Amino acid sequence: MNLAASFPIFEKYTYLNTANSGILSTELAQWRTDHDQLFVNGGSAFRMEQSPVIEALRTNIADFFKADQSNVFLTQNFSLGFNTLLNGLPKTHRFLLLNNEYPSVDYQVISRGFEHFNVDIDEHLEDNVLAAIEKYHPTVFAFSVVQYISGYRINPEFIRKLKHTYPDLLLIGDGTQFCGTTDFNFKNSGLDALISSGYKWLLAGYGNGFILLSDQLSNQLYQLQKNSQLPTAPFLKGKTHLALCFEPGHLDTLNFGSLHESLNFIRKVGIIEIEEKTQALCKLARTQLHDRGLLPDYLVDQQYSSTIMSMPLKQEVVDKLGAANILCSPRGAGTRISFHFYNTKDDLQKLLDVLDGKKI
Repeated sequence: MNLAASFPIFEKYTYLNTANSGILSTELAQWRTDHDQLFVNGGSAFRMEQSPVIEALRTNIADFFKADQSNVFLTQNFSLGFNTLLNGLPKTHRFLLLNNEYPSVDYQVISRGFEHFNVDIDEHLEDNVLAAIEKYHPTVFAFSVVQYISGYRINPEFIRKLKHTYPDLLLIGDGTQFCGTTDFNFKNSGLDALISSGYKWLLAGYGNGFILLSDQLSNQLYQLQKNSQLPTAPFLKGKTHLALCFEPGHLDTLNFGSLHESLNFIRKVGIIEIEEKTQALCKLARTQLHDRGLLPDYLVDQQYSSTIMSMPLKQEVVDKLGAANILCSPRGAGTRISFHFYNTKDDLQKLLDVLDGKKI
């Protein structure tokens, strides 16, 4: 695959900012142009012809993430999907949250008045979580699988251990900084819900995302709604209670079709190949940044690492990164970088050269 042709942005920038926004491939851009031209030409006839793309995407997501198709729902973004899920939970639930979590996770829980408890993210995170569960007895643990500031990735074995030890504890994960970086089996993950936007690591642009539910959570939500009368309008025939809640109104074939096309693009690259390449590059990056005193030990020694790193840089260094056309983001008290499959050792070296004060 000719990455330069697919991503012409590399002609101008060293792109270390996928954690902020994924980039569109030229292939996806052409598909989107063709889609809208067909809409211009066909109007409602085109819409009827394109409607199967929604179910094709649902099948694609289920297969890609190893989930039951009946428990896959489409949403415009993580925040909307998570809000909808929270609205369907009884207010008696007690939440365990992580400090410095992505605002769309903790704010939505707190603003709805759920009882909640917080734990710190540090080298003792797993012990912190276990101690909090024993002390506070939460009924839901909601967290980002990969933390958006530090890049800390929750150990997948720890998630499975939690579910085995506390089977009634609902585990809800934000996968926006995770999905598209590694081969993932939802059924075997221990998660009860994984919700993700598609605009970052899935490279699908804005306005699309998905929700995966376990049978346990799906059944709980159904029990809460089964006494409601389903609408009888012909165009809603076959819609379930959960589908009407998570997928109200019309679904845009441009945005969700973009996710479908992008998943197919990632399949061509190979998700296992993506994982292997990014993990090797990120391991090298972490070692180099740690040697420069820019990463703490516990983020270097993680068994399962993410593709995100955050460095405490002085403003003059941040300015030099910008002058060198290296795209990254300020997050928290640091500068965040991230590596996807289209990044190379040369990209890392350009970053290191600026950090080392070399002229480039």
